[in-house]
Amino acid sequence: MQSAQTFRRGRAIAFLERLDIKRSTLMQQLNQPEYDAIKQVLSGELKATDAIMQEFIHAFELREVMLEQDAKRDREEVKDESN
Repeated sequence: MQSAQTFRRGRAIAFLERLDIKRSTLMQQLNQPEYDAIKQVLSGELKATDAIMQEFIHAFELREVMLEQDAKRDREEVKDESN
């Protein structure tokens, strides 16, 4: 049986992963010319998302989760560059 703490941690990690997807989407949109008209808005949303992620990581002690996600993102970028 899963403890309540483990369950809550799992939900916190899932939420952090959703924030990371939102962050990736915002980064992609910032680099697309069709979004030039709202670039400042996107930049503000990106900064806010980053701040929320950092607060969340600190509050739930999820530093290792972000290190794993960063490593995964780095591997994907290397894979994309080689194609």
